[in-house]
Amino acid sequence: MKFIVSSTYLLKQLQVLGGVINNSNTLPILDNFLFELKDSKLTVSASDLETTMSSTLDVESDEDGSIALPARLLLDTLKTFPEQPLTFVVEDNNTVEISSNHGKYALAYANGNEFPKAVVLDNPSTTTIAGDILATAISKTIFAAGNDDLRPVMSGVFFQFSTEGLTFVATDAHKLVKYTREDVTADQVAEFIMPKKPLNLLKGILATSDDVITIEYNDSNAKFTFENSVLVCRLIDGKYPNYEAVIPKENPNKLTIDRTQFLNSVRRVSIFSNKTTHQIRLKIAGAELNISAEDIDYSNKAEERLTCDYQGDDMQIGFNSRFLTEMLNNLNADQVQLEMSLPNRAGILTPIDGLDEGEQVTMLVMPVMLNS
Repeated sequence: MKFIVSSTYLLKQLQVLGGVINNSNTLPILDNFLFELKDSKLTVSASDLETTMSSTLDVESDEDGSIALPARLLLDTLKTFPEQPLTFVVEDNNTVEISSNHGKYALAYANGNEFPKAVVLDNPSTTTIAGDILATAISKTIFAAGNDDLRPVMSGVFFQFSTEGLTFVATDAHKLVKYTREDVTADQVAEFIMPKKPLNLLKGILATSDDVITIEYNDSNAKFTFENSVLVCRLIDGKYPNYEAVIPKENPNKLTIDRTQFLNSVRRVSIFSNKTTHQIRLKIAGAELNISAEDIDYSNKAEERLTCDYQGDDMQIGFNSRFLTEMLNNLNADQVQLEMSLPNRAGILTPIDGLDEGEQVTMLVMPVMLNS
C-alpha cells in the first residue's frame, strides 16, 4: 500500500479529526487514526466509540488497504514540515515509511480491521441545513448546557425539528437559551439531544463553511455529512425537560438598554461581588438602572448608574453576574431587552436588533435571592 499526499493538506484534516480522540482511551486502538485507501481516495477516521468522524482526501495512489497510525506521533511530525508532498509506503516489517524531501521516518502501525466501525443508521430521518446556520445555532446555545453527570439530558443541546422551523435549546437549570429559525424547516417532526463534544467539533469546522449539511438521525444516533467529511455520534438518551413551562409568559416590567454598556458595567461591578455567589443587584426606577455588588467578607463594594428605557414598576432583582455576562457576550445586538415580572421569577433577555430574517433568540436567567 502506497500513496502520496500534500503535508499541509493532510495536517489540516488530521487536526480536525484529532479533536475526536480522548486523552485517555480504554481501547489502545482509539489512540490511532484509521487510514483507508481506495482508488486514489484516502479516508481518515478517528473515534472515541461515542463519536466517529472521517474525512476523505484526494491522494496519488492506485492501491487499496487499511492501517491504523498513532495519532499523536503523526500530528507532531506533520506540524514540523513545510508544504511538500509526502510518500507513505507500508513495509513488510509492520511499519509505515514516510518519505519527505529531506528524510525518511518509520512508524509502527496497527491492523486497520481492529478499528471500531462507524455506526450505520437504520432508516433515518433526514434534514438539510446551511453550515453557517448550524454553527450559529450551536454557538448561541452550547454555552448554556450543563455539566452535571447526574442529569445527562441537560448536558447536551436539544434539537427540535418541525415543518414550521428548527429550535435548539440548552439549559443547566440556572440559565436557558432557546434559538429558533423559522426560515429553515424539516420535512417531519423530530427531537433529539446532541452531546457537547461533537457539537464543539462541528462548530469549529462549520463556522466558515458555506456548505449545506445533511443531518440524518434515528432514536440513538445522528450523522452529519458535509463537504468531504462525515460525523456520526451517539445521542443522549432520555427525555428533555419541558422548557416552555419555565419561560414566564407575563412579564410587565421591560428594560431596554445598550448591550455593550450593560455588559461592561456588569463585568466591572461583578469584580467586587462575593466570590462564591457572584451576586449583583439590579435596582430599576424610572429611567435609571443601578447595578451594585458587595462582598461583605472583604468590605468590597461597587455601584454604577446607567440610563435606560424602562416600563414597569420600580423593582430590585439579583442575578449571578457570570450567567448574565455569558448571555450578553453571546448576543450580537446593539440593544437588548430584559423582561421581568417579580424578583423571584426568571428574567428574559432578548436582542432587539442584529438578528437575521427568521431568527429568534430567547435567553432566560434565574434570579438569586437578595439579602435585604
